[in-house]
Amino acid sequence: MAADWGRHAAERLAALAECSAPGPGVTRLPFTPEHRAALDLLTGWMEAAGLSVRLDAAGTLIARREGPPGAPTFLLGSHQDSVREGGGFDGIMGVVLPLVALEKLAADGVDLPFAVEVLAFADEEGVRFPTALLGPRALAGTFDPAVLEMQDAGGVRLRDAMAGFGLEPDAIAGLARDPASVLGYLETHIEQGPVLEAEGQALGVVTAICGIERHPVVISGETGHAGTLPMHMRRDALVGAAALITEVDRMARATPGLLGTVGTLDLAPGAVNAVPREVRTMVELRAPDDAVREEAGAALHRFAGALGAEKGLGIEIHRSYHQPAAPCDPVLTGGLVAAVQAGGGTGLTLPSGATHDASAIADLCPIAMLFVRCRGGVSHRPEEHASAADMGAAVAAICAFLEKSAG
Repeated sequence: MAADWGRHAAERLAALAECSAPGPGVTRLPFTPEHRAALDLLTGWMEAAGLSVRLDAAGTLIARREGPPGAPTFLLGSHQDSVREGGGFDGIMGVVLPLVALEKLAADGVDLPFAVEVLAFADEEGVRFPTALLGPRALAGTFDPAVLEMQDAGGVRLRDAMAGFGLEPDAIAGLARDPASVLGYLETHIEQGPVLEAEGQALGVVTAICGIERHPVVISGETGHAGTLPMHMRRDALVGAAALITEVDRMARATPGLLGTVGTLDLAPGAVNAVPREVRTMVELRAPDDAVREEAGAALHRFAGALGAEKGLGIEIHRSYHQPAAPCDPVLTGGLVAAVQAGGGTGLTLPSGATHDASAIADLCPIAMLFVRCRGGVSHRPEEHASAADMGAAVAAICAFLEKSAG
């Protein structure tokens, strides 16, 4: 009987979900006992598959299948960590499925003309420490040693947490790979959204990882008694904030590919019977095209200036953060589309609105991403789920993609 590779993956993910701190769902933060337990499980499976396994100085677990002498390497992987009370698929599925794919290739007697490495990065979510993507940045040569001094909520430095985990933080700078030695990187991930489910597709191919920018906004008006200050004399900061938020929504709906979100709102004095004097908020913009995102940010600033003049409000706005988009490589993407279609899918393409390890690896080599349908589009919650059948389709697509790349 043919192996059920999707079921095989599901069983492993269920076992890894037990490597969690107490509480609902999965909580697995980097450089913790739960992280160690997950690495122990993965290491056992990797070694049983005949792969050589090592843990690098950044905490990335690396399983290698050798190719011919001197051959370059193709990378596959994702992250092992979770958010607090998250699900059992985000990140870790992208470690398990490539491992299962290599087992399937071995069972099918398929040789590849290049080496393959499966990577389990330590920290992508940035939940424990106020930084992330340490592992892929180390490989890409973009690691900033200053982050080692950052502390978690308990006052533990990242450097000390890593050393306590048996790592050598001062050796991270030496992990940078030679781009000439790396063919590319494929990350497999649950979609974390509803598009594939709505389209009836198990798999999708990512075209780009969206760029992100954030704009803190402070709107200043004047407070007064809610019962005695006439409407025509008010300088209500919250009314200004409402207009700004409405414009973000309008702009994003009118601009293909643009996502606009306002997720925080703090106002003063914060009394039911007082006109709001000040509002602090944050606008986040995302798009797979940097030019679209940057023009939206500029338009937001122009709108804020005009709004302040119209309503007599002081509006301070600036861009505090930006991360460029990471386009997926057209050749790798085309090969991935063909692999999905070979398994009966349409090869649906879509951007990723979330950041992934691939966005940092893009500084090293060409990248590609495979999305797997998740039930209800739910992620970062205990209900997160991808079916065994869909994961089996992903394993088949990864195998077909690697074989096609070999050709």
